[in-house]
Amino acid sequence: QVQLVESGGGLVQPGGSLRLSCAASGSISRIAAMAWYRQAPGKQRELVARIISGGNPTYAESVKGRFTISRDNAKNTVDLQMNRLKPEDTAVYYCNAGGPLFTSWGQGTQVTISS
Repeated sequence: QVQLVESGGGLVQPGGSLRLSCAASGSISRIAAMAWYRQAPGKQRELVARIISGGNPTYAESVKGRFTISRDNAKNTVDLQMNRLKPEDTAVYYCNAGGPLFTSWGQGTQVTISS
């Protein structure tokens, strides 16, 4: 079992920045990849960014050049730095961890971009 706890959401004006953090605990050694997803009202959950152990990060086209995912293996955390935020980035953001035969989700953190 892997438990995930997100933090760092909030309200920010368009053009601003936020940093989300996700702390993992439990069977850390089973994690092969960590990712951030988001779900806006009335829309399906979508992949925002993903990082695989030993691999390069991948991003949704809509956030390339603005968001950066990073993983700290020593702290068992994965962060999402979000810059130049837009109203369409408003959503609940979920941390995800996956490995052989499992996937775990955090509880989600609300990000609202509004003036």
